[in-house]
Amino acid sequence: MSRLAAVVVVAIALLTNVPAAAHGYGKGDIQVRHPWGRATPPGATVGAGYLEIRNNGRTADWLVGAVSPVAERVELHLTTHDGEVMKMREAQRLDVPARQRLALRPGGPHLMLVGLKKPLAKGDRVPLTLRFERAGELTIELEVQAADSRKPHH
Repeated sequence: MSRLAAVVVVAIALLTNVPAAAHGYGKGDIQVRHPWGRATPPGATVGAGYLEIRNNGRTADWLVGAVSPVAERVELHLTTHDGEVMKMREAQRLDVPARQRLALRPGGPHLMLVGLKKPLAKGDRVPLTLRFERAGELTIELEVQAADSRKPHH
């Protein structure tokens, strides 16, 4: 292989891995940063996904759904606190206001992966397609971290 061909192969490999290395994805005015989830115990059929969505545009957008080949379905969830009791409920959409960010995190809004085909293991990269009302579809990967993780590793 010539030196030029080797440089081209390395450049292509680096460019195709930019989203994983940068841990960020974007489409139009929407940017998704630090998508992650926790490892699940053996036999688990549900898992959660977390990330930050930034809307750099002048118009609001809405996360209206998500799909993943590792789960039967992906639900958008809100978490509310009623005194000392934390409750989750499914949402039809999550607002991403103009020029603001929406943090999906433990104890707050999040993605629920329901009907997992196998438990999530530390080190897995889970493909996930987010559906936005205005921006359309954006495919990302959740990085699965340890079961006790509280925030994404940067």
